This record gives sequence, structure tokens and C-alpha cells, in this order.
Amino acid sequence: MGAYDEAEHERREKKTSEVDADFDAERPEYSGSLTYDSGDSTEALLDKFEELQGE
Repeated sequence: MGAYDEAEHERREKKTSEVDADFDAERPEYSGSLTYDSGDSTEALLDKFEELQGE
């Protein structure tokens, strides 16, 4: 390892302790729709669950 550089250590410590508050804090608004296909019926899903529990 190289020699200990106290000035470099202090510089890095100062840099990591600063808080960057320059970002946009507002949440973006999205528009659109969401759809999903539940696929199998409840009975089919329960059957599959029971099958997996038996393994």
C-alpha cells in the first residue's frame, strides 16, 4: 500500500459527507392504463398450489 495521505483522507471524508440536494424532488406523473391477465381460474391455481405442496 502507498503512504498514508491525511489530506487525501480528509478530502474524501468531506466529499462523502456532503448531501446532494440538487435533484428534482417532485415525483413524475404518469398516464396510461394497466391491464393484467390472471390466467387460470381460482380452482386451477389452487390445484397447482396443492401439487407444488406435495413435492
